[in-house]
Amino acid sequence: MGKYRKLGRTSDQRKALLRSQVTQLLYHGKIVTTEAKAKEIRKIAEKLIAMAVREKDNYEEVTVKAKVARKDADGKRIKEVVNGKKVSLYDEVDKTIRKDMPSRLHARRQMLKVLYPVTKSETTRPDGKVVTSNKRKDKQKIDLTGKLFNEIAPKYAGRNGGYTRIIKLGPRRGDGAMQVIIELV
Repeated sequence: MGKYRKLGRTSDQRKALLRSQVTQLLYHGKIVTTEAKAKEIRKIAEKLIAMAVREKDNYEEVTVKAKVARKDADGKRIKEVVNGKKVSLYDEVDKTIRKDMPSRLHARRQMLKVLYPVTKSETTRPDGKVVTSNKRKDKQKIDLTGKLFNEIAPKYAGRNGGYTRIIKLGPRRGDGAMQVIIELV
C-alpha cells in the first residue's frame, strides 16, 4: 500500500491542489471537499499546526527606531519646500517588534513552502455592505504564517494533535464521491 493517495492526478497537479486546499482550510477554518482529499489535507494541515504550536513563543521583542512620516489631521503627509523641492517631514519613533529566533524562522519558511499567498479583495463600506474590488491597490495581503503563530497555535497549545475534524455529508450527486467538511476543531 502506498504512503499517500494519488487522487487521479500527476504529482505537480496533486501538490498544487493540496497546497491550495490547505491554504483555504487555514484561512477560512473549514472547507467542503471529498473524503480522500480531506484525509490528505489533514496530514499536511496537522503538521503545519503542530509546527506553529511548537514555535509559537520562540521570539524576542526588540525595540528599534523607525522613521514615520508626519501627517496632518486628514492623514496626508506634511511637506515643506527645501531647495525648491517638496520634501516629506519625518519623525523618529521607537517601535517594539517581534524578532523570530532561528528555529521559528525556519518553521515560518517551511510553512511558506506549503502555503500559497492569500490576498483579500473585500472591503466593508460604512453602511455595512461588503464590496469586492478587482483593483490592485485595494487588495490586501494576508499573513497566513502570522495567523498560524498568533491565532491558531495559542488555541491548540494544550492539545497533542487532532487539530482537524472530518464530518461526512453524504455522496455527491454527479459522481457519488463522499462529500465531507474538514474543519479546524
